[in-house]
Amino acid sequence: MAMNLGPTLGTSDDDEVIGTINTTPLVDVMLVLLIIFLITIPVVTTSIKVDLPKEQNVVREAKPETVVISVNRAGQIYLYDSLIQNPVDLQTRLQKFAAMKPQPDVQIRGDAQSVFESVGRVMYAVQRAGITQVGFITDPTP
Repeated sequence: MAMNLGPTLGTSDDDEVIGTINTTPLVDVMLVLLIIFLITIPVVTTSIKVDLPKEQNVVREAKPETVVISVNRAGQIYLYDSLIQNPVDLQTRLQKFAAMKPQPDVQIRGDAQSVFESVGRVMYAVQRAGITQVGFITDPTP
């Protein structure tokens, strides 16, 4: 009595593991989600009527007690017109202003071509000194 198991018993290609991922269903799902978002986003953003505040550029007068810190293009820091050697020195000088009652406003003037890191150091020194009123001086648009 003999049994015919076939010519490829044990060497069948049907038992191989497929190592590739079929991405077709993933692409289909992503396209459907994209279409849903494209349809619903304009409805969500324009359906609620909101009266937004109007911008008004008010020129502020500099008070005599206002502290002005400038950062030039090279990244040098100036307190009023005197050069500050490092941000730690600036922080110690600003602590004297922070102790005043009421605290004076601090205005930071940064050159548009300066590296942002130098302005960030000034902001960090002002924060570490405990100054709460900080503003930036910009050129008004014509």
